Amino acid sequence: MAIADALNVRARAPLRLGLAGGGTDLSPYCNEYGGNVLNATIDRFAYAHMRTNRIGALVLRARDVGLEEVLEPSLDHPINEGLVLHRAVYTHMMRTYCDGVAVPLTMSTTIDVPAGSGLGASSALVVALIEAFRSALQLPLGPYDVARLAFEIERVHIGLAGGRQDQYSAAFGGVNFLEFLPDDRVIVNPLRIRREHLNEFEASLVICFTGQSRQSEAIIKQQVAGLKQMDSATIAHMHELKQDATEMKLALLRGDIRRTADILGHSWAAKKATAAGVTNDVVNELYDAAMAAGAWAGKVSGAGGGGFLMFLTDPENSYQLIQALNEAGGNASSVKFTFEGAEGWPISV
Repeated sequence: MAIADALNVRARAPLRLGLAGGGTDLSPYCNEYGGNVLNATIDRFAYAHMRTNRIGALVLRARDVGLEEVLEPSLDHPINEGLVLHRAVYTHMMRTYCDGVAVPLTMSTTIDVPAGSGLGASSALVVALIEAFRSALQLPLGPYDVARLAFEIERVHIGLAGGRQDQYSAAFGGVNFLEFLPDDRVIVNPLRIRREHLNEFEASLVICFTGQSRQSEAIIKQQVAGLKQMDSATIAHMHELKQDATEMKLALLRGDIRRTADILGHSWAAKKATAAGVTNDVVNELYDAAMAAGAWAGKVSGAGGGGFLMFLTDPENSYQLIQALNEAGGNASSVKFTFEGAEGWPISV
């Protein structure tokens, strides 16, 4: 399939909060026991802009971190150096859908949050890049196809450590209960939460960037090592995380936000026990400040070690909680849920 001479498309994919069950989407746990994850996409996005250029080069840009590569159009560039996500998506899409022809393109991306946020930003970026190609080439790829391809590019082609939830949340959008089953089967269950319950949940939620970008790979590798060794303590905590996802789903469907907070707190305790680097002094200080300011419960989003924290509190206390977290050195705010997954569109100007 050929790329148009005057191609100009943009795409975006939403980031997500990992509410419960994070880590149970890791192999070998989900292959052996099945994993359950509850997450929700929020009003933070990864964007991709792709266009043909007149200089006959492959130009890769990550504008939010100030990186740029200008390369000869080729499928032989290593995908484990430079802007690895851009390189890997370009190489795969050219080989698979463009007859192996390396087309000159400019691929620019931005993300609404700092790197290492714990909001699934890297996976959302890969999904956005794939969605840009899907839109440009009018490929018959649904959200399951896009998510699966993003997983393969990140985890298999590049070899980055991590689970499966981020790609599926970015591709589908919304509040989803995700089931990760043996043989790489995935079921995405969108939750039909009554609007008043969803509004109350959103009003109760505060997120806070710790100021620390965390490297999730070391934490994930420690969790995976415990699972491969069939470490009984690690597996027991994973079972707790999996059960928490199911319990939180039921609490949200009932509109029981106080119960949701109790499960969030329990899940945080179980998560901290899966690897040593899940928490640190900065995370603990912000968590303690939030609890002193009336938060019901909280946890990190993602693998841990920094990034974003999320808290639930009485909506009438959210302003005070945000103030307290900011005074403690965090960057806190309210947040809104989004319900659209990855989207791509042509640019006419």
